[in-house]
Formats: sequence, C-alpha cells, structure tokens
Amino acid sequence: MTNTELENRLSAVETELALLKSKVEQKNGTSEIAWWKKRMGVFADDPMHEEAMRLGREYRLAQREDYDKNND
Repeated sequence: MTNTELENRLSAVETELALLKSKVEQKNGTSEIAWWKKRMGVFADDPMHEEAMRLGREYRLAQREDYDKNND
C-alpha cells in the first residue's frame, strides 16, 4: 500500500469518526424520552387490552387458589 493510499484511507476513517462523534454528541445533548414513556397510553380504552388484563388477573388468582389448596 502506498503512502497516498494509506493517507486516503486514514482520511476516510477520520471523516467517519467525526460523523459518529457528532451523532453521539447530538443524542447526548437532547433530552431523549425513554422508550417506555412513548408507549404509555397506547392501549387506553382498548377493549381487547382490557380483556387480556382481565384474563391475566383471572389466571393469576386461579394459580393462587391452587397454591392455597395444596398448602393447607
């Protein structure tokens, strides 16, 4: 590899590094909202979600009842 080729490759790497650094600085500089906060309220007033929650609650209660019966 010649010096010119090496210098060109190094220049390309330095350019890419500068770009990546600027992206990191931009991301750290802004107040990024947590991913889970973006999802809050997505299922508000959704009957299917309410049904899933009801079924989950019913299942957990049934598991508790089975545990209590077996440990009496």
